[in-house]
Amino acid sequence: MTYESTRVVVTGIGTLNPLGLDMSTTWENLVAGKSGIDYVTLFDPHEINTKFGGEVKGFEATDHMNRKEARHMDRFAQLAIAAAHQAMENSGIKICSDNQNDIGTIIGSAIGGLTTLFTQMKIFLEKGPDRVSPFLTPMMIADIAAAQVSIALGLKGPNLCTTTACSSGSDAIGAAYDFIKRGDAIAMFAGGSESIMSPMGFTAFIALKALSTRNDSPQQASRPFDIERDGFVISEGATVLVLENYDHALKRGADILAEVFSYGASADAFHVTKPVEDGNGAARSMQVAINKAGLCSTDIDYVNAHGTSTPLNDKTETIAIKTVFGDNAYKVPISSTKSMTGHLIGGAGAIEAAICIKTIQNGIIPPTINLTHPDPKCDLDYVPHVARHTPVKIALSNSFGFGGHNSTLIFKKYEEE
Repeated sequence: MTYESTRVVVTGIGTLNPLGLDMSTTWENLVAGKSGIDYVTLFDPHEINTKFGGEVKGFEATDHMNRKEARHMDRFAQLAIAAAHQAMENSGIKICSDNQNDIGTIIGSAIGGLTTLFTQMKIFLEKGPDRVSPFLTPMMIADIAAAQVSIALGLKGPNLCTTTACSSGSDAIGAAYDFIKRGDAIAMFAGGSESIMSPMGFTAFIALKALSTRNDSPQQASRPFDIERDGFVISEGATVLVLENYDHALKRGADILAEVFSYGASADAFHVTKPVEDGNGAARSMQVAINKAGLCSTDIDYVNAHGTSTPLNDKTETIAIKTVFGDNAYKVPISSTKSMTGHLIGGAGAIEAAICIKTIQNGIIPPTINLTHPDPKCDLDYVPHVARHTPVKIALSNSFGFGGHNSTLIFKKYEEE
């Protein structure tokens, strides 16, 4: 089969995020418009200006691995393994000697084991270099989540980590899609994972003036497209999808959740943190994905926006959507689910891809909560406050990251040939 004729489908989803320890709970809370943001408990935030975030509540690493393995693994890798096990179970795919060479994994992470690095740096400064853990490097490096998933599941196919800031999770899925389209794998475990719930993780973004400081009302802090937005909310979590060659999925009788229809990427080539002011980088990413799919912008039924709740992103993403969609920009429903999940950084694109799939399956568009005072410069249909019941056949998901990384995924309702 040629690249163009090879279909790629999603057969499994696993996720742990601030809204739930599985996709079912997460979806229920999204549709209900529930916020997963609360005061931080994983560290003492009294010395820093932002005291809230999106934690994965109730996660126990030893539910997914033995105690020794958990002790030698950063939380972001633990979360990735848990999500991968869920995805495998949800997919029903069996890994064995007959297929393991043809199944791989790509797990994106923007930052990797920052919490481990922070902890070991304190040990270095307080107790000296001889006390630094020999596991520092294999716990810290960003690719280790992909490596640990590969080891845990016995996946011997392509094994990569995408590190493209907040586009990391989307790019992982896009790269996995391309591997299968090229015939380099029959299936891929792909997604993103991040956990930077530490004083250093928060302080780094506070120094950039990127975080909300709405400490009196954490659940209202993430407010994309609202005139009173004051920054994003740091969250943690992991989401892994099982992507599969359509013929392989069909042959084994898999339950096909949706089709990965296209992937587009671009660069702003403008600034290390700011998006280009006219949104042309984001617009090109969307247009590339739409063109590769052979679609028109009017074919898109829903856009899951990057929607970070920062003053610059929300304005420029709105401009970019108007550039691509023209007059139809005012007709297509758009929502930022970060209003409920917060920003999972390298894990954001993956959870939002999963949300697009559930939106297609259920015909329900999750809302943008906290949109109480719309920004006049953000004047599109952001599905405010309440979920909307409407058929969705094709959904588009945007992810944009520091450094000018832009990526767009398009998912389509599964239809037999």
